[in-house]
Amino acid sequence: MKFTKSKEKEPTAPGQVAIKKRSKVPGVMITQFVEKIPAEKSHPDFSRKPIALTIQEGKLAVFKAIITGDPTPTVTWARNNGDVSDPERYVASYDPVLGEHQLQMPNVGVDQADTYKCYASNEYGRAIVTVTLNVIEVGFKKSKAMQEARLEQQEKAAANLKKTLRTRVEQKEERKDGEVDEKFWELLLSADKKDYERICTEYGVTDFRWMLKKLNEKKKEIEEQQSQYIEHLSNLRHIEIKTPGCAEFEFEMDLKDPNARIFLFKDGVMVPFNTDTDEKHSLRQVGRKFIFSVYGLNAEDAGLYQVDIEGVNVFSTDFKIPAVDFLVKIQEVKAVEREDAVFECVLSAPLPKISWLGKNVALEQGEKYDISVSEDMLIHRLVVKDCMQVDKGIYAAVAGMKSCNAWLIVEADPDPNQRGKKAARKTTQAGGGGADLIKIAAEQQEKLQKEREERMEQLKQIQAEEAAAKEEEKPAEEEKPAEEITAAPEPPKPKAKSKSKAKPKPKPKPKTEPRTDSEAIAEEPEPESEPEVEEEQPESEEAASPPPEEETLSEEPRKRVRTGPLVQDTIIDLGVHFTSGLSDVHAIIGQSAEMVCKLSSEKCDGIWCKDGKEITTTDDLKIVKDGAVHKLIVSNCTEDDGGKYRFEADGRKTEAMLVVEDPPRMNQDDLAKFSEPVIIRVGQKATFKMDFVGREPMKVQWYNEGEEMLEDNHIKIEKSDSHSRLLLVKCQRKDSGEIKLKLKNEFGTIEALSRLIVLDKPTNPMGPVEVLEASASCVEFKWRPPKDDGGSAIKNYYIERNQIGRNTWMKIGNIPGEPHYKDTDVDHGRRYCYRIRALTAEGTSDVFETNDIQAGTKAYPGPPSTPKVVSAFKNCITLAWSPPTNTGGTNIVGYNLEKRKRGSNLWGQVNPPDEPIKGKQYDVKDVVEGMEYEFRVSAINFSGAGEPSTPSEFVIARDPKKPPGKVTDLKVTDSTYTSLSLSWTKPKEEEGVQDEAKGYFVELRPAENTEWGRCNSNPLISTSYTILGLKSMAMYWVRVVATNEGGDGEPRDLDNYIISMPPPVRPNFTNRKMKSFMVMRAENSARVNINFEASPMPTIIWLKDGMPVSKRVTVGNTDGMSQLLIPSAERSDSGIYTIIVKNIVGQETFSVEIRVTDDPKPPGPVELEENVPGTLTVSWEPSPDEKRDNHLHYMVMKRDSIKRTWHTVADRLFNNNFTAVNIMPGREYNFRVYAKNDIGVSEPSESLTWGVIRKKGELAGTSTSFDLLSIKDNKCTP
Repeated sequence: MKFTKSKEKEPTAPGQVAIKKRSKVPGVMITQFVEKIPAEKSHPDFSRKPIALTIQEGKLAVFKAIITGDPTPTVTWARNNGDVSDPERYVASYDPVLGEHQLQMPNVGVDQADTYKCYASNEYGRAIVTVTLNVIEVGFKKSKAMQEARLEQQEKAAANLKKTLRTRVEQKEERKDGEVDEKFWELLLSADKKDYERICTEYGVTDFRWMLKKLNEKKKEIEEQQSQYIEHLSNLRHIEIKTPGCAEFEFEMDLKDPNARIFLFKDGVMVPFNTDTDEKHSLRQVGRKFIFSVYGLNAEDAGLYQVDIEGVNVFSTDFKIPAVDFLVKIQEVKAVEREDAVFECVLSAPLPKISWLGKNVALEQGEKYDISVSEDMLIHRLVVKDCMQVDKGIYAAVAGMKSCNAWLIVEADPDPNQRGKKAARKTTQAGGGGADLIKIAAEQQEKLQKEREERMEQLKQIQAEEAAAKEEEKPAEEEKPAEEITAAPEPPKPKAKSKSKAKPKPKPKPKTEPRTDSEAIAEEPEPESEPEVEEEQPESEEAASPPPEEETLSEEPRKRVRTGPLVQDTIIDLGVHFTSGLSDVHAIIGQSAEMVCKLSSEKCDGIWCKDGKEITTTDDLKIVKDGAVHKLIVSNCTEDDGGKYRFEADGRKTEAMLVVEDPPRMNQDDLAKFSEPVIIRVGQKATFKMDFVGREPMKVQWYNEGEEMLEDNHIKIEKSDSHSRLLLVKCQRKDSGEIKLKLKNEFGTIEALSRLIVLDKPTNPMGPVEVLEASASCVEFKWRPPKDDGGSAIKNYYIERNQIGRNTWMKIGNIPGEPHYKDTDVDHGRRYCYRIRALTAEGTSDVFETNDIQAGTKAYPGPPSTPKVVSAFKNCITLAWSPPTNTGGTNIVGYNLEKRKRGSNLWGQVNPPDEPIKGKQYDVKDVVEGMEYEFRVSAINFSGAGEPSTPSEFVIARDPKKPPGKVTDLKVTDSTYTSLSLSWTKPKEEEGVQDEAKGYFVELRPAENTEWGRCNSNPLISTSYTILGLKSMAMYWVRVVATNEGGDGEPRDLDNYIISMPPPVRPNFTNRKMKSFMVMRAENSARVNINFEASPMPTIIWLKDGMPVSKRVTVGNTDGMSQLLIPSAERSDSGIYTIIVKNIVGQETFSVEIRVTDDPKPPGPVELEENVPGTLTVSWEPSPDEKRDNHLHYMVMKRDSIKRTWHTVADRLFNNNFTAVNIMPGREYNFRVYAKNDIGVSEPSESLTWGVIRKKGELAGTSTSFDLLSIKDNKCTP
């Protein structure tokens, strides 16, 4: 691993520390040498770090950095592999105008490609930043290629010789432990067990037993190292492409030190990262999850990524970007609601897995999404199941660096019968390529198989050539004595695989035989991709690598005659060409510019052209030829000198641009004069002026303490082409600060700094006043100086004094500039007030007045502790106390003790006023038997008596009592899961044996403990108590102890232990108005609440028609209630629901019938028939709901042509006909039939109009006189 350099601890001098800090600029590492940096000083830092370069060989490479720090840091440059001490190849410089440190590499070479470091150091710390230089090689360097090939050949030959001289045991050990790439172990340590076989196959490891043994050893070693910094590491997810252009890997980790440093490495090189997602590499931490992201993916991002904590590796993941493309991209899919949508794509190469995104969110295999891949791993499919409106949007497929996306459009169900209702799940699928995709994938598979067979054929041809070469070389090897192998000064020869290249080649076969570099130049083949032979037969690479020149050298000792041409004969002279071309040059107007190029020959001349016109040497233009180096020097550059310059020689040419820049510039003398501070008084004006040069347009900005100043009544800004002036009118103290002039044009920015100091009188001195001494002889105090001294140092303070009670102020005078004063001319007990003013060269401040200060303040002692009763008798009470913690600064000379009777407000002193109590205990004998007293005590020092203590407890003047006896009739009155209620009877009194109880203590002991604990801290007066905070269903022992002034009596225990639970209660339903029948409309929610009481908590079971309820029914139980909920009820939910509530005491049941129905559909057509004169039989087709609802019945209404109103003639009919009577001749009748159920009434089904006409001469009541007429269009026809 190469990254150990990035993690080395920087050496520090004795007495220094090494505090690691993170700069605001990503990638900058700061080491602070001191714990605290003084004010206005700072450690080095980069405000602009160097930028990585990828540049063509022969051009000018420049690294630029802007560095801050006070004192000015020392800047040095270094590189990882090599040094930068060569002054011709490395030029370190500093531009004072732009403030840039530069490392210039003119005519950069391929060997200068490396990782460079810039160090900035001062006495407070050091800042380091790394930057990479990549150099693109121009043309083919034959000498270099042959040198590298020769070196590689020698290394391989030496390695082969070592292998032949080792024993078999050494060979086996070397193969297992020496040749396995360290990257192999890094990947295994972070991989899942299911990936072991794939990684071993990839690195050619076949001994799994040895691998597992070695892996366990490495795991123990790395876990010991990780345990120093990590508490927990889990959920390792390897890197994969999440979204187009972004790859992520993550893991969960708990750090012992949250400030531990985290490093990210790629292929052993430390990579800077930040929390900003705009950076290339970023880190997000969500809780304990760490997510590393790589944005803007390209082919260079592939490699081994590692995360280290303080130098210890915690995770490694190998990022491979497959070279794959989409032959068929996913297409837009239109799906109907509740239908499945299918996206399919075809890849150009097999890939076991690709990433799917839905609305920029990664999709995973699950209930909603089905992700699959075909057996040939070319066709990838995403199925979005049960599409709803929320699923519509853009879906994307990501494979390596390629991605494609398409819309999913979800349309509403076109079936009009389903409108307003929840559609049923469909089994159809929308989208998908079907047979066309399979055909395309088959063609691609056939193409890939053909390419693999061609590569295998090429391998076989190469192996056949190698075998033939081995047969030819056997006789020569037998003739060569064995001694020459050890005595030869030259490196050992390669084995047969390298010797095979000495055999003369037949006719070129560009697709089967790899070419040497020299052949490639001579023949200039077509740009066809050569077969990737090294992937399937690594040995073939060795056979193709040595150049022909090396082959001749290796064959010379064997005196073999070479039939093929030597390498020198195949070289084609390339003629004069550029070894280093021109590079773009940026020059500042008035300075010199130099353009340089180099030819391969010193004998060739050339011509220089500018913008297509040939140029010659002038006063300001100088053409120089130094061997093969050609220079064009432009002195005193002007704007006309800018343009495109070209150098031509021997038909070759190179071009570059000369850009003449005119950035803002200032004269150094003017800049030094401008930087001097401007000092004025308040109310005066200040002027700042600076001359400059630079191309227009020029942006001029003035700043005061970083805030840009704009013109107003107090600020005037003048601008011209050559200078700018700032005028500040009527300056105030707040205007003081740093003044900055910033000039900017298209070529750069420059700044000039100065300072404005506005002088004023100081502000008034500040409080609070701290009294250092206030005795009878002096008053000493100090105060805080003014917040603003007005820009001048404080010379003196002017003080006046006033004695409280008088109206005059006495002048004390000036004292030195220290805010401190000691007044010795004071009277004991007097109070004084002082006025203070600050004096500077600019004037006198406003007055500051102190609070009153008393000279010789008396300090009384604090209160002693509360007196405690030592003993009590009918004629004497003994008390004791402790001295006060605050003695007032003097000794305690005695104590005063006071007493007070219960109910009185007056305190009486016990000891005589002139005889303080000397000790800390006293016997009070002035008491009356049977009376209650309380006492307090106060301490006395030289200042007098202090505050009294808090009163003692009441004590009765009587002889000591006997403890009480046991309480009686102790029992449990109530209990719950968390409480227990007790009651008892007070103990009896027996004179001389046990006295009256004054209080009670309740004690509790859990069954698992052996010690009793008191539930109440103060004695109870009542004979009942409730214990709270018990554990549910826990076992306890309980007892009660009576107490009085004589002490505690014997405890009384309950006969048995108690369990914290309510008394057993048989289940009982508390709501007597519960409904036993409910009707619900379909699609509505049905809810049944049952209230009950039971103890202990019962088991609740719900049944439907004697069977357990279905899963779609939700049952919720709480303490004392159970709820049955049927969301979106259907007709099939109708039935009898029964609740069973049972516990250890018994059970109770209750049933409720729930009928789920809907508004009935109307009956069918209504027909009228007269079977009997004067009656009509009304019949109708049944309602479609009749079969599904056994409560469905019918209602018939009639209307005649006389009354013209509808009235009910029949209701609750469960059949489909009805006979109407009293049908009068000469009238027209209409009938309506309604279907009814528990929810409501349907729309009516109405009959045709019915009528009869009475004939003349017939009686109205004769049935035979009626003729049936058909009524059409409301008219009677015979």
